[in-house]
Amino acid sequence: MITLEESRYARQELITWWDQAALARSRVLVVGAGALGNEIVKNLALLGVGRLDIVDMDRIERSNLSRAALFRDSDEGRLKAEALADAAPALNPDTTAVAHPVSVMTLGLGFLAEFDLVIAGLDNREARLWIGQATRKLGMTWVDGAIEGLRGLARVFLPEGACYECTLGETDRQILAARKSCALLSADEMLAGKTPTNSTSASIIAGIQVQEAVKLLVGRPDLLALRNQAYVYTGDTLDSYVTGYTEDDWCLSHDRYEHLETRSGVSCLADLVDEASTHLGDPDAVDLESELILARRCNQCGWTDTTIRPLPILGRGDGQCPHCQAVLTFEAARSLKPDDPVLTRPLGELRLADLDVVTVRAGTQRRHYILRSTP
Repeated sequence: MITLEESRYARQELITWWDQAALARSRVLVVGAGALGNEIVKNLALLGVGRLDIVDMDRIERSNLSRAALFRDSDEGRLKAEALADAAPALNPDTTAVAHPVSVMTLGLGFLAEFDLVIAGLDNREARLWIGQATRKLGMTWVDGAIEGLRGLARVFLPEGACYECTLGETDRQILAARKSCALLSADEMLAGKTPTNSTSASIIAGIQVQEAVKLLVGRPDLLALRNQAYVYTGDTLDSYVTGYTEDDWCLSHDRYEHLETRSGVSCLADLVDEASTHLGDPDAVDLESELILARRCNQCGWTDTTIRPLPILGRGDGQCPHCQAVLTFEAARSLKPDDPVLTRPLGELRLADLDVVTVRAGTQRRHYILRSTP
């Protein structure tokens, strides 16, 4: 007797342009492990994407359980990224998942370069802006999604055309300046669990995001429906439409790094200046990917801290004096002169992210270096 048994992916492989082997080889960075992130990971795992790296620094609260498909009651209090990384291979053993319980802005730019695609489900404009700038520099595509109440949007940002910053209006920029997250809600309100979302909006928007992501992963960008466009959904009335974005020719996020060189065992940034000078001549500056806090000072009581650290790793409360609670003033730099003594400090003291990128510049010429802590 002959038994005909379908493979796990038999039905999706009936789609004429499908390439299951390409999905199995793919490595996708998922940023955000909330309601959207759960649906994104669920879909990517069921489709057989080979490797998922999941970034989220928050822990699971009781209110997450009604909106997150892969979280269970026993997960309450766990790191979201770790819970999702456990859930993905449980859905499909063909998928490997790795958790990164940190803010995406603390990861090195070179870390993103190791992925085929970035797909995000965030409630934070600052993180979106960072991803948008990072992927643009690397020539990568990222798929963004957002939900609030019964509304949501999904959009694809390609290496060319309109970027995330191009889409920002004046209100968005004011919210960014005020360090607020999610429309109309401050960070404190978000932490209190007041961001309005639900599971149905998350499943719809994440489904659109992953549908577009698959086209890219199998090498069919010609099939994209959201090429520098957004799908906008209103659940209250079941209305939806697609809107296009106009590229801002003067946008500051349109930088592109043509070539990155990996360096391990660098003792200090001055080593990179010496190396780059053999190609560029006398360098003008060393540019970092984020501001480096050189000192924090209290003008009220005189307290000073000269511990060097990148701005993204500062935590809540680090902007207040530990003695009198006054707001601190920061001494910071993102570009350093070639003779700046900071460049001779041991690299470990600067606390740059592993796989961070440092650029040495001379006029219009630049050399970009990925700093790898291990060979």
